[in-house]
Amino acid sequence: MAILLLLGSLSATILIYGLGRLCALAYRELVSPLKNLPGPKSKSIIYGHFKEIWEAENSVLHEKWVEEYGNTIQYKGLFGMRRLFTMDTRALNHVLMNSYNYQKPAAARYNLSRVVGPGLLVVEEDKHKLQRKIMVTAPPSPLIEIVFTGARWQNPAFGAAQVRELTEIFVEKSIQLREKWANESSKQGGTARVDVLSWLSRTTLDIIGLAGFNYKFHALDGDKPNELNEAFATSFRSGTSLSLIPVIRAWIPALRFLPAEKDAEIKVATDTMSRIGRELIDGSKKAMSESMEKGDSASKRATRDLLSLLVRANTATDLPASQRLDDQDILAQVPTFLAAGHETTSTGTTWALYALTQNIEVQNKLREELFTVSTDNPTMDELNALPYLDAVVRETMRVHAPVPSTIRVAMKDDVVPLNEPFRGHDGILHDEVRITAGQTIIIPILAMNRAKSIWGEDSHEFRPERWASVPEAASTIPGIWGNMLTFLGGPRACIGYKFSLVEMKALLFTLIRAFEFELAVPAKDIIKKSAIVQRPLVASDPKGGNQMPLLITPYHRES
Repeated sequence: MAILLLLGSLSATILIYGLGRLCALAYRELVSPLKNLPGPKSKSIIYGHFKEIWEAENSVLHEKWVEEYGNTIQYKGLFGMRRLFTMDTRALNHVLMNSYNYQKPAAARYNLSRVVGPGLLVVEEDKHKLQRKIMVTAPPSPLIEIVFTGARWQNPAFGAAQVRELTEIFVEKSIQLREKWANESSKQGGTARVDVLSWLSRTTLDIIGLAGFNYKFHALDGDKPNELNEAFATSFRSGTSLSLIPVIRAWIPALRFLPAEKDAEIKVATDTMSRIGRELIDGSKKAMSESMEKGDSASKRATRDLLSLLVRANTATDLPASQRLDDQDILAQVPTFLAAGHETTSTGTTWALYALTQNIEVQNKLREELFTVSTDNPTMDELNALPYLDAVVRETMRVHAPVPSTIRVAMKDDVVPLNEPFRGHDGILHDEVRITAGQTIIIPILAMNRAKSIWGEDSHEFRPERWASVPEAASTIPGIWGNMLTFLGGPRACIGYKFSLVEMKALLFTLIRAFEFELAVPAKDIIKKSAIVQRPLVASDPKGGNQMPLLITPYHRES
């Protein structure tokens, strides 16, 4: 009886909490200043426009709405909650630069933390500032150091000077992948069908293991699945079905006990990442302790990887506790940087190879440029000196941005300025948008990258030649790199973008010189779905999971 009473009380509490949240949301929507913004009409009280957006390819529906209603619009999310969507560069700059006022929503942080833990991608405000301060790159110096609160730490694996040294790892692993594919080609009689997404994911996992953590994952060695790579594949797997349960759990903490598809798989994946993270930290601490005991200054200076930096920060005796990362903070960074350091690059390179299969002329032109380098082991400077390779990488990151969009929530009432005014339902032109606390704002990464108003009518086309003359309007995009939003901008911009770009160039350099690429299925069969990143699916083989099947044929250059 006591148990029944307890369950009844718990159910009533959850019901009251849920009703309270719904009433608060309903009132906020009722008085929302966004009601005055233009936008499409919703067809569903429950789904809003969410179902339509899910069924469409990433950003396509938003782009259609912008053409119809203007750069700054509102549309409905789940349960009729309004979302602000703007492609106004002044407005986006305001949101991105004011990271304390515009943060990731609690629901988004919950979903993201289930995959990558409470690391740099998830935390906000001072905690994010502290973690980022330790990990960001300072201007290169002969000692390759950064200064943090009076103490000196070795530079992490994401600085420009350090990436130059790490390029050897990028190329080494690219060559290993080349040899694996050559073997596959030989086995299959010359032309092989390979899932490039899976192979590139294994390659970039090995790269971030060595470059970021001084650890060998052996993901490319042998034919057996690597447990860490399998864990990431599970966590980032995208599909074609839509479920409301994960969304409801994210928005209503009291309902997070509700079971959902993939829960068991994700738990195994996160447990695997946590266990390997602890092993990496323990190994790094042990190596550092042994180095200190021996007084081996050369070894201490050689530990330039990210994990060594974090462990050193955690064990410093001259830093107050408030400025030090504890063990849990360090552990949280391991899956964060394993994910960010390999998933986005493998996905981006996959889309680059896909794009090159759709334009053989571009593929051939790129190959010709790559053969102007006389070595199989180029340096970072040699890779960066290849203009067409740079253009191909830029165009890939523009048209096929690995992360198509992100989301922010206003922490307080605010006024967002606009470059281009909108005409409200009141018939008046407005050059600003009033925002109330709790309002959701979409950061349209992919839509901004291919905006026709900036890049012209062919903005959706993959055309590397456009980078020979960048439109003046592109300079207004508030991104940290390349006149695009792919790596975001402001205090929460990606700190590893230089690492990712050189890694991608090394992979393309090695693979394009070695093989000719064709798509193994009709182009219309390749679709994009996002689970954090834009991973490809084959429409005719939905049970096959995320994949990009290509045909590779060894390239023999005529002398």
